Amino acid sequence: MFNFNLRTSRSGREYSPGVLIANWNEDVYLEEEQLSISKDGFLHFGDTVLLVSPDEKSAMESSPCERGNLSLAVTPDEMSIHALDALPSPCGVSAIRLTDPIGRNAFQILSTEGASMGDPLRFGQNFGLGATGGFHDRMLFLASDHKTFENKAKKSLLQAVSLTDELSYLASWQVTYLDPQLRLEYEGFPVPANNTKILITHCHTNQALAVPRTFWMRTYFGKEYEVVCNTYLDSHKAEEDKNYWIMVTGNPSDGSTTMFDRPPPPSEVTREKSSEVQTAT
Repeated sequence: MFNFNLRTSRSGREYSPGVLIANWNEDVYLEEEQLSISKDGFLHFGDTVLLVSPDEKSAMESSPCERGNLSLAVTPDEMSIHALDALPSPCGVSAIRLTDPIGRNAFQILSTEGASMGDPLRFGQNFGLGATGGFHDRMLFLASDHKTFENKAKKSLLQAVSLTDELSYLASWQVTYLDPQLRLEYEGFPVPANNTKILITHCHTNQALAVPRTFWMRTYFGKEYEVVCNTYLDSHKAEEDKNYWIMVTGNPSDGSTTMFDRPPPPSEVTREKSSEVQTAT
């Protein structure tokens, strides 16, 4: 009787040594991931979160295919998925139509200046974002650099964003308060988790992380949107919704969902309905 060494993924699926590595890797990338729970409503170093680009566009401004909430995700090339049992470096990123936590879209907030695990992340404080893609034996870091002829986003030709194996100054970011008029006042305050729109600014180039939503690409996982580093300003010199992000933590009452999925309190729902009635009348 043959004794095969079966590999069991965290989803419970078993793979024999003869199975294609791409099938095993795909399962790892797409397996459910546990997010950190925020007990005080703020973000902390060491937290595992989703980075969500919220749906802000009106129906007049965009087609249905560009609507909806998107999350930042690791996007390895197909050759790496077939050949490697870990995230390749460098590795691409994209915005995907999924706000459930999986291996691909879970990111960890990291210290780049000696802050302790569990310390609150503050507006204007340098930090890094790490991802494992679900493999957990190798972490890569979200990074960017000035656009050059050879180093630029493939579709938009703007400043590119990718994952690298070095937590250097190119992988250093800051959370910026959304309202430009209150930005200085909030410097140094803890960053709220969930439901609070923020900007994520690259320290070295001073460009903001963005999802233009007009540039998409075919990946191993399907149609996904390009992510770039580019600050989009409106006529009032304020950042546009392409630069808006929400850092989402886990739902303490349900480990398989996020606070993004949690329904608002009854009082908040009542206020929204009252506002709609007043607007209609």
